Amino acid sequence: GLGFREISIGDYVLSGGEAAAIVLIDAVVRLLPGAVGDGESVIRESFTTGLLDYPQYTRPRSFRGLEVPEILLSGHHAQIEAWRREQALVRTRQRRPDLLEPVREKGRRENDGI
Repeated sequence: GLGFREISIGDYVLSGGEAAAIVLIDAVVRLLPGAVGDGESVIRESFTTGLLDYPQYTRPRSFRGLEVPEILLSGHHAQIEAWRREQALVRTRQRRPDLLEPVREKGRRENDGI
């Protein structure tokens, strides 16, 4: 018979296959060299950690009472990375706590040298 492969893009229903095809194409193409401006950014994306992404900020520093956290303006890359990790954990805990157990399990395996 024909070898079919089923790929899930999430827990929802679409009215046709076109939107799913676009999602799949984008997910694969961005892994190709040169498809993303900074290839290293693909490694740091949220799906590689298993957590939701941390909050994103842009200019201006202040907009309608919302401020860019000072740590992001500090230039201290290790502190910024720690802040991002903490914010990703907070956001995941609030919105998708079901994702935390696999992340904990992965951390245990890595700490045990498995």
